[in-house]
Amino acid sequence: MSILKSLAAATLSGLLLTTAAFAEDKPVVGLVMKSLANEFFQNMMVGAEAHAARRGDYELRAVGMQNETDFESQINAVENFITEGVDVIVIAPADSRAMVGPIKKAIEAGITVVNFDVALDAAAKTEAGLELAFVGPDNRGGAKLAGDALGKALGQGGKVVIIEGNPSADNANERRLGFEDSIAEYGLELVDSRTAHWETEEANSVFSTMLTANPDIQGVMAANDSMAIGVVRALEAAGRTDILVVGFDNVPAVGPMIEDGRLLATVDQFGTDMAANAIDLGLGVVAGGPPLEGWVKTPVSLVTK
Repeated sequence: MSILKSLAAATLSGLLLTTAAFAEDKPVVGLVMKSLANEFFQNMMVGAEAHAARRGDYELRAVGMQNETDFESQINAVENFITEGVDVIVIAPADSRAMVGPIKKAIEAGITVVNFDVALDAAAKTEAGLELAFVGPDNRGGAKLAGDALGKALGQGGKVVIIEGNPSADNANERRLGFEDSIAEYGLELVDSRTAHWETEEANSVFSTMLTANPDIQGVMAANDSMAIGVVRALEAAGRTDILVVGFDNVPAVGPMIEDGRLLATVDQFGTDMAANAIDLGLGVVAGGPPLEGWVKTPVSLVTK
């Protein structure tokens, strides 16, 4: 079994993923990710474990969700890390509002928290009196890169649909807005827009329904590659090769799809390095460095054939 499949299997069995034991005097980092059934987070986990082994000066404890809507697992993970008294919590929230309370509790317990990948909801933070920096990409700008590639290929009047992520996640909303920016700029026609909660099989089902209702669709904007893969499978099942698809994440599985044209473009947000970089920032604060402020932007890049 591959490392990635092993990680996913462990998470789906409800197991806490940890690195090898370290000396007790080393700081402990609790990493809270989203679904390790998603290849993007599998790669992130591999990158985080390699980073911990390379640095060798902290203990990594990492946990992921069973699926993309298993929000309770993230809440429980933060609660457990508070009880354990970890030094740093690095978290990619699955629900941008629901995680505000647990994260505030962690900060009040004296734990350094780094919010990465998916930003907490700004209004919810204000309501809770929580100030916390965000470390992550410009999801709206990244989605527009992919949307622009589709807009240039289709031209004025091209009929498109959007397959959205979790409505409660900030990055899902930002990517939808980025796609809508491209639709406006290139004069595309938005036929339908629905969530598939980041999931491959749900995207397959949702898009199949869209395609039946609108067989003249010309392009699909999927808010992550897992959903883009579901769309590609639906197109293959329908025998359609005339519809262009873009995604977001640049997971290894879409490489061959870009090469053979099944996927027009995706957006790389360098997920393998994302958690590792956030851990570095958190450990820097613990070591006496200044607190993180505002938005610490991480890179995005368009990927095409």
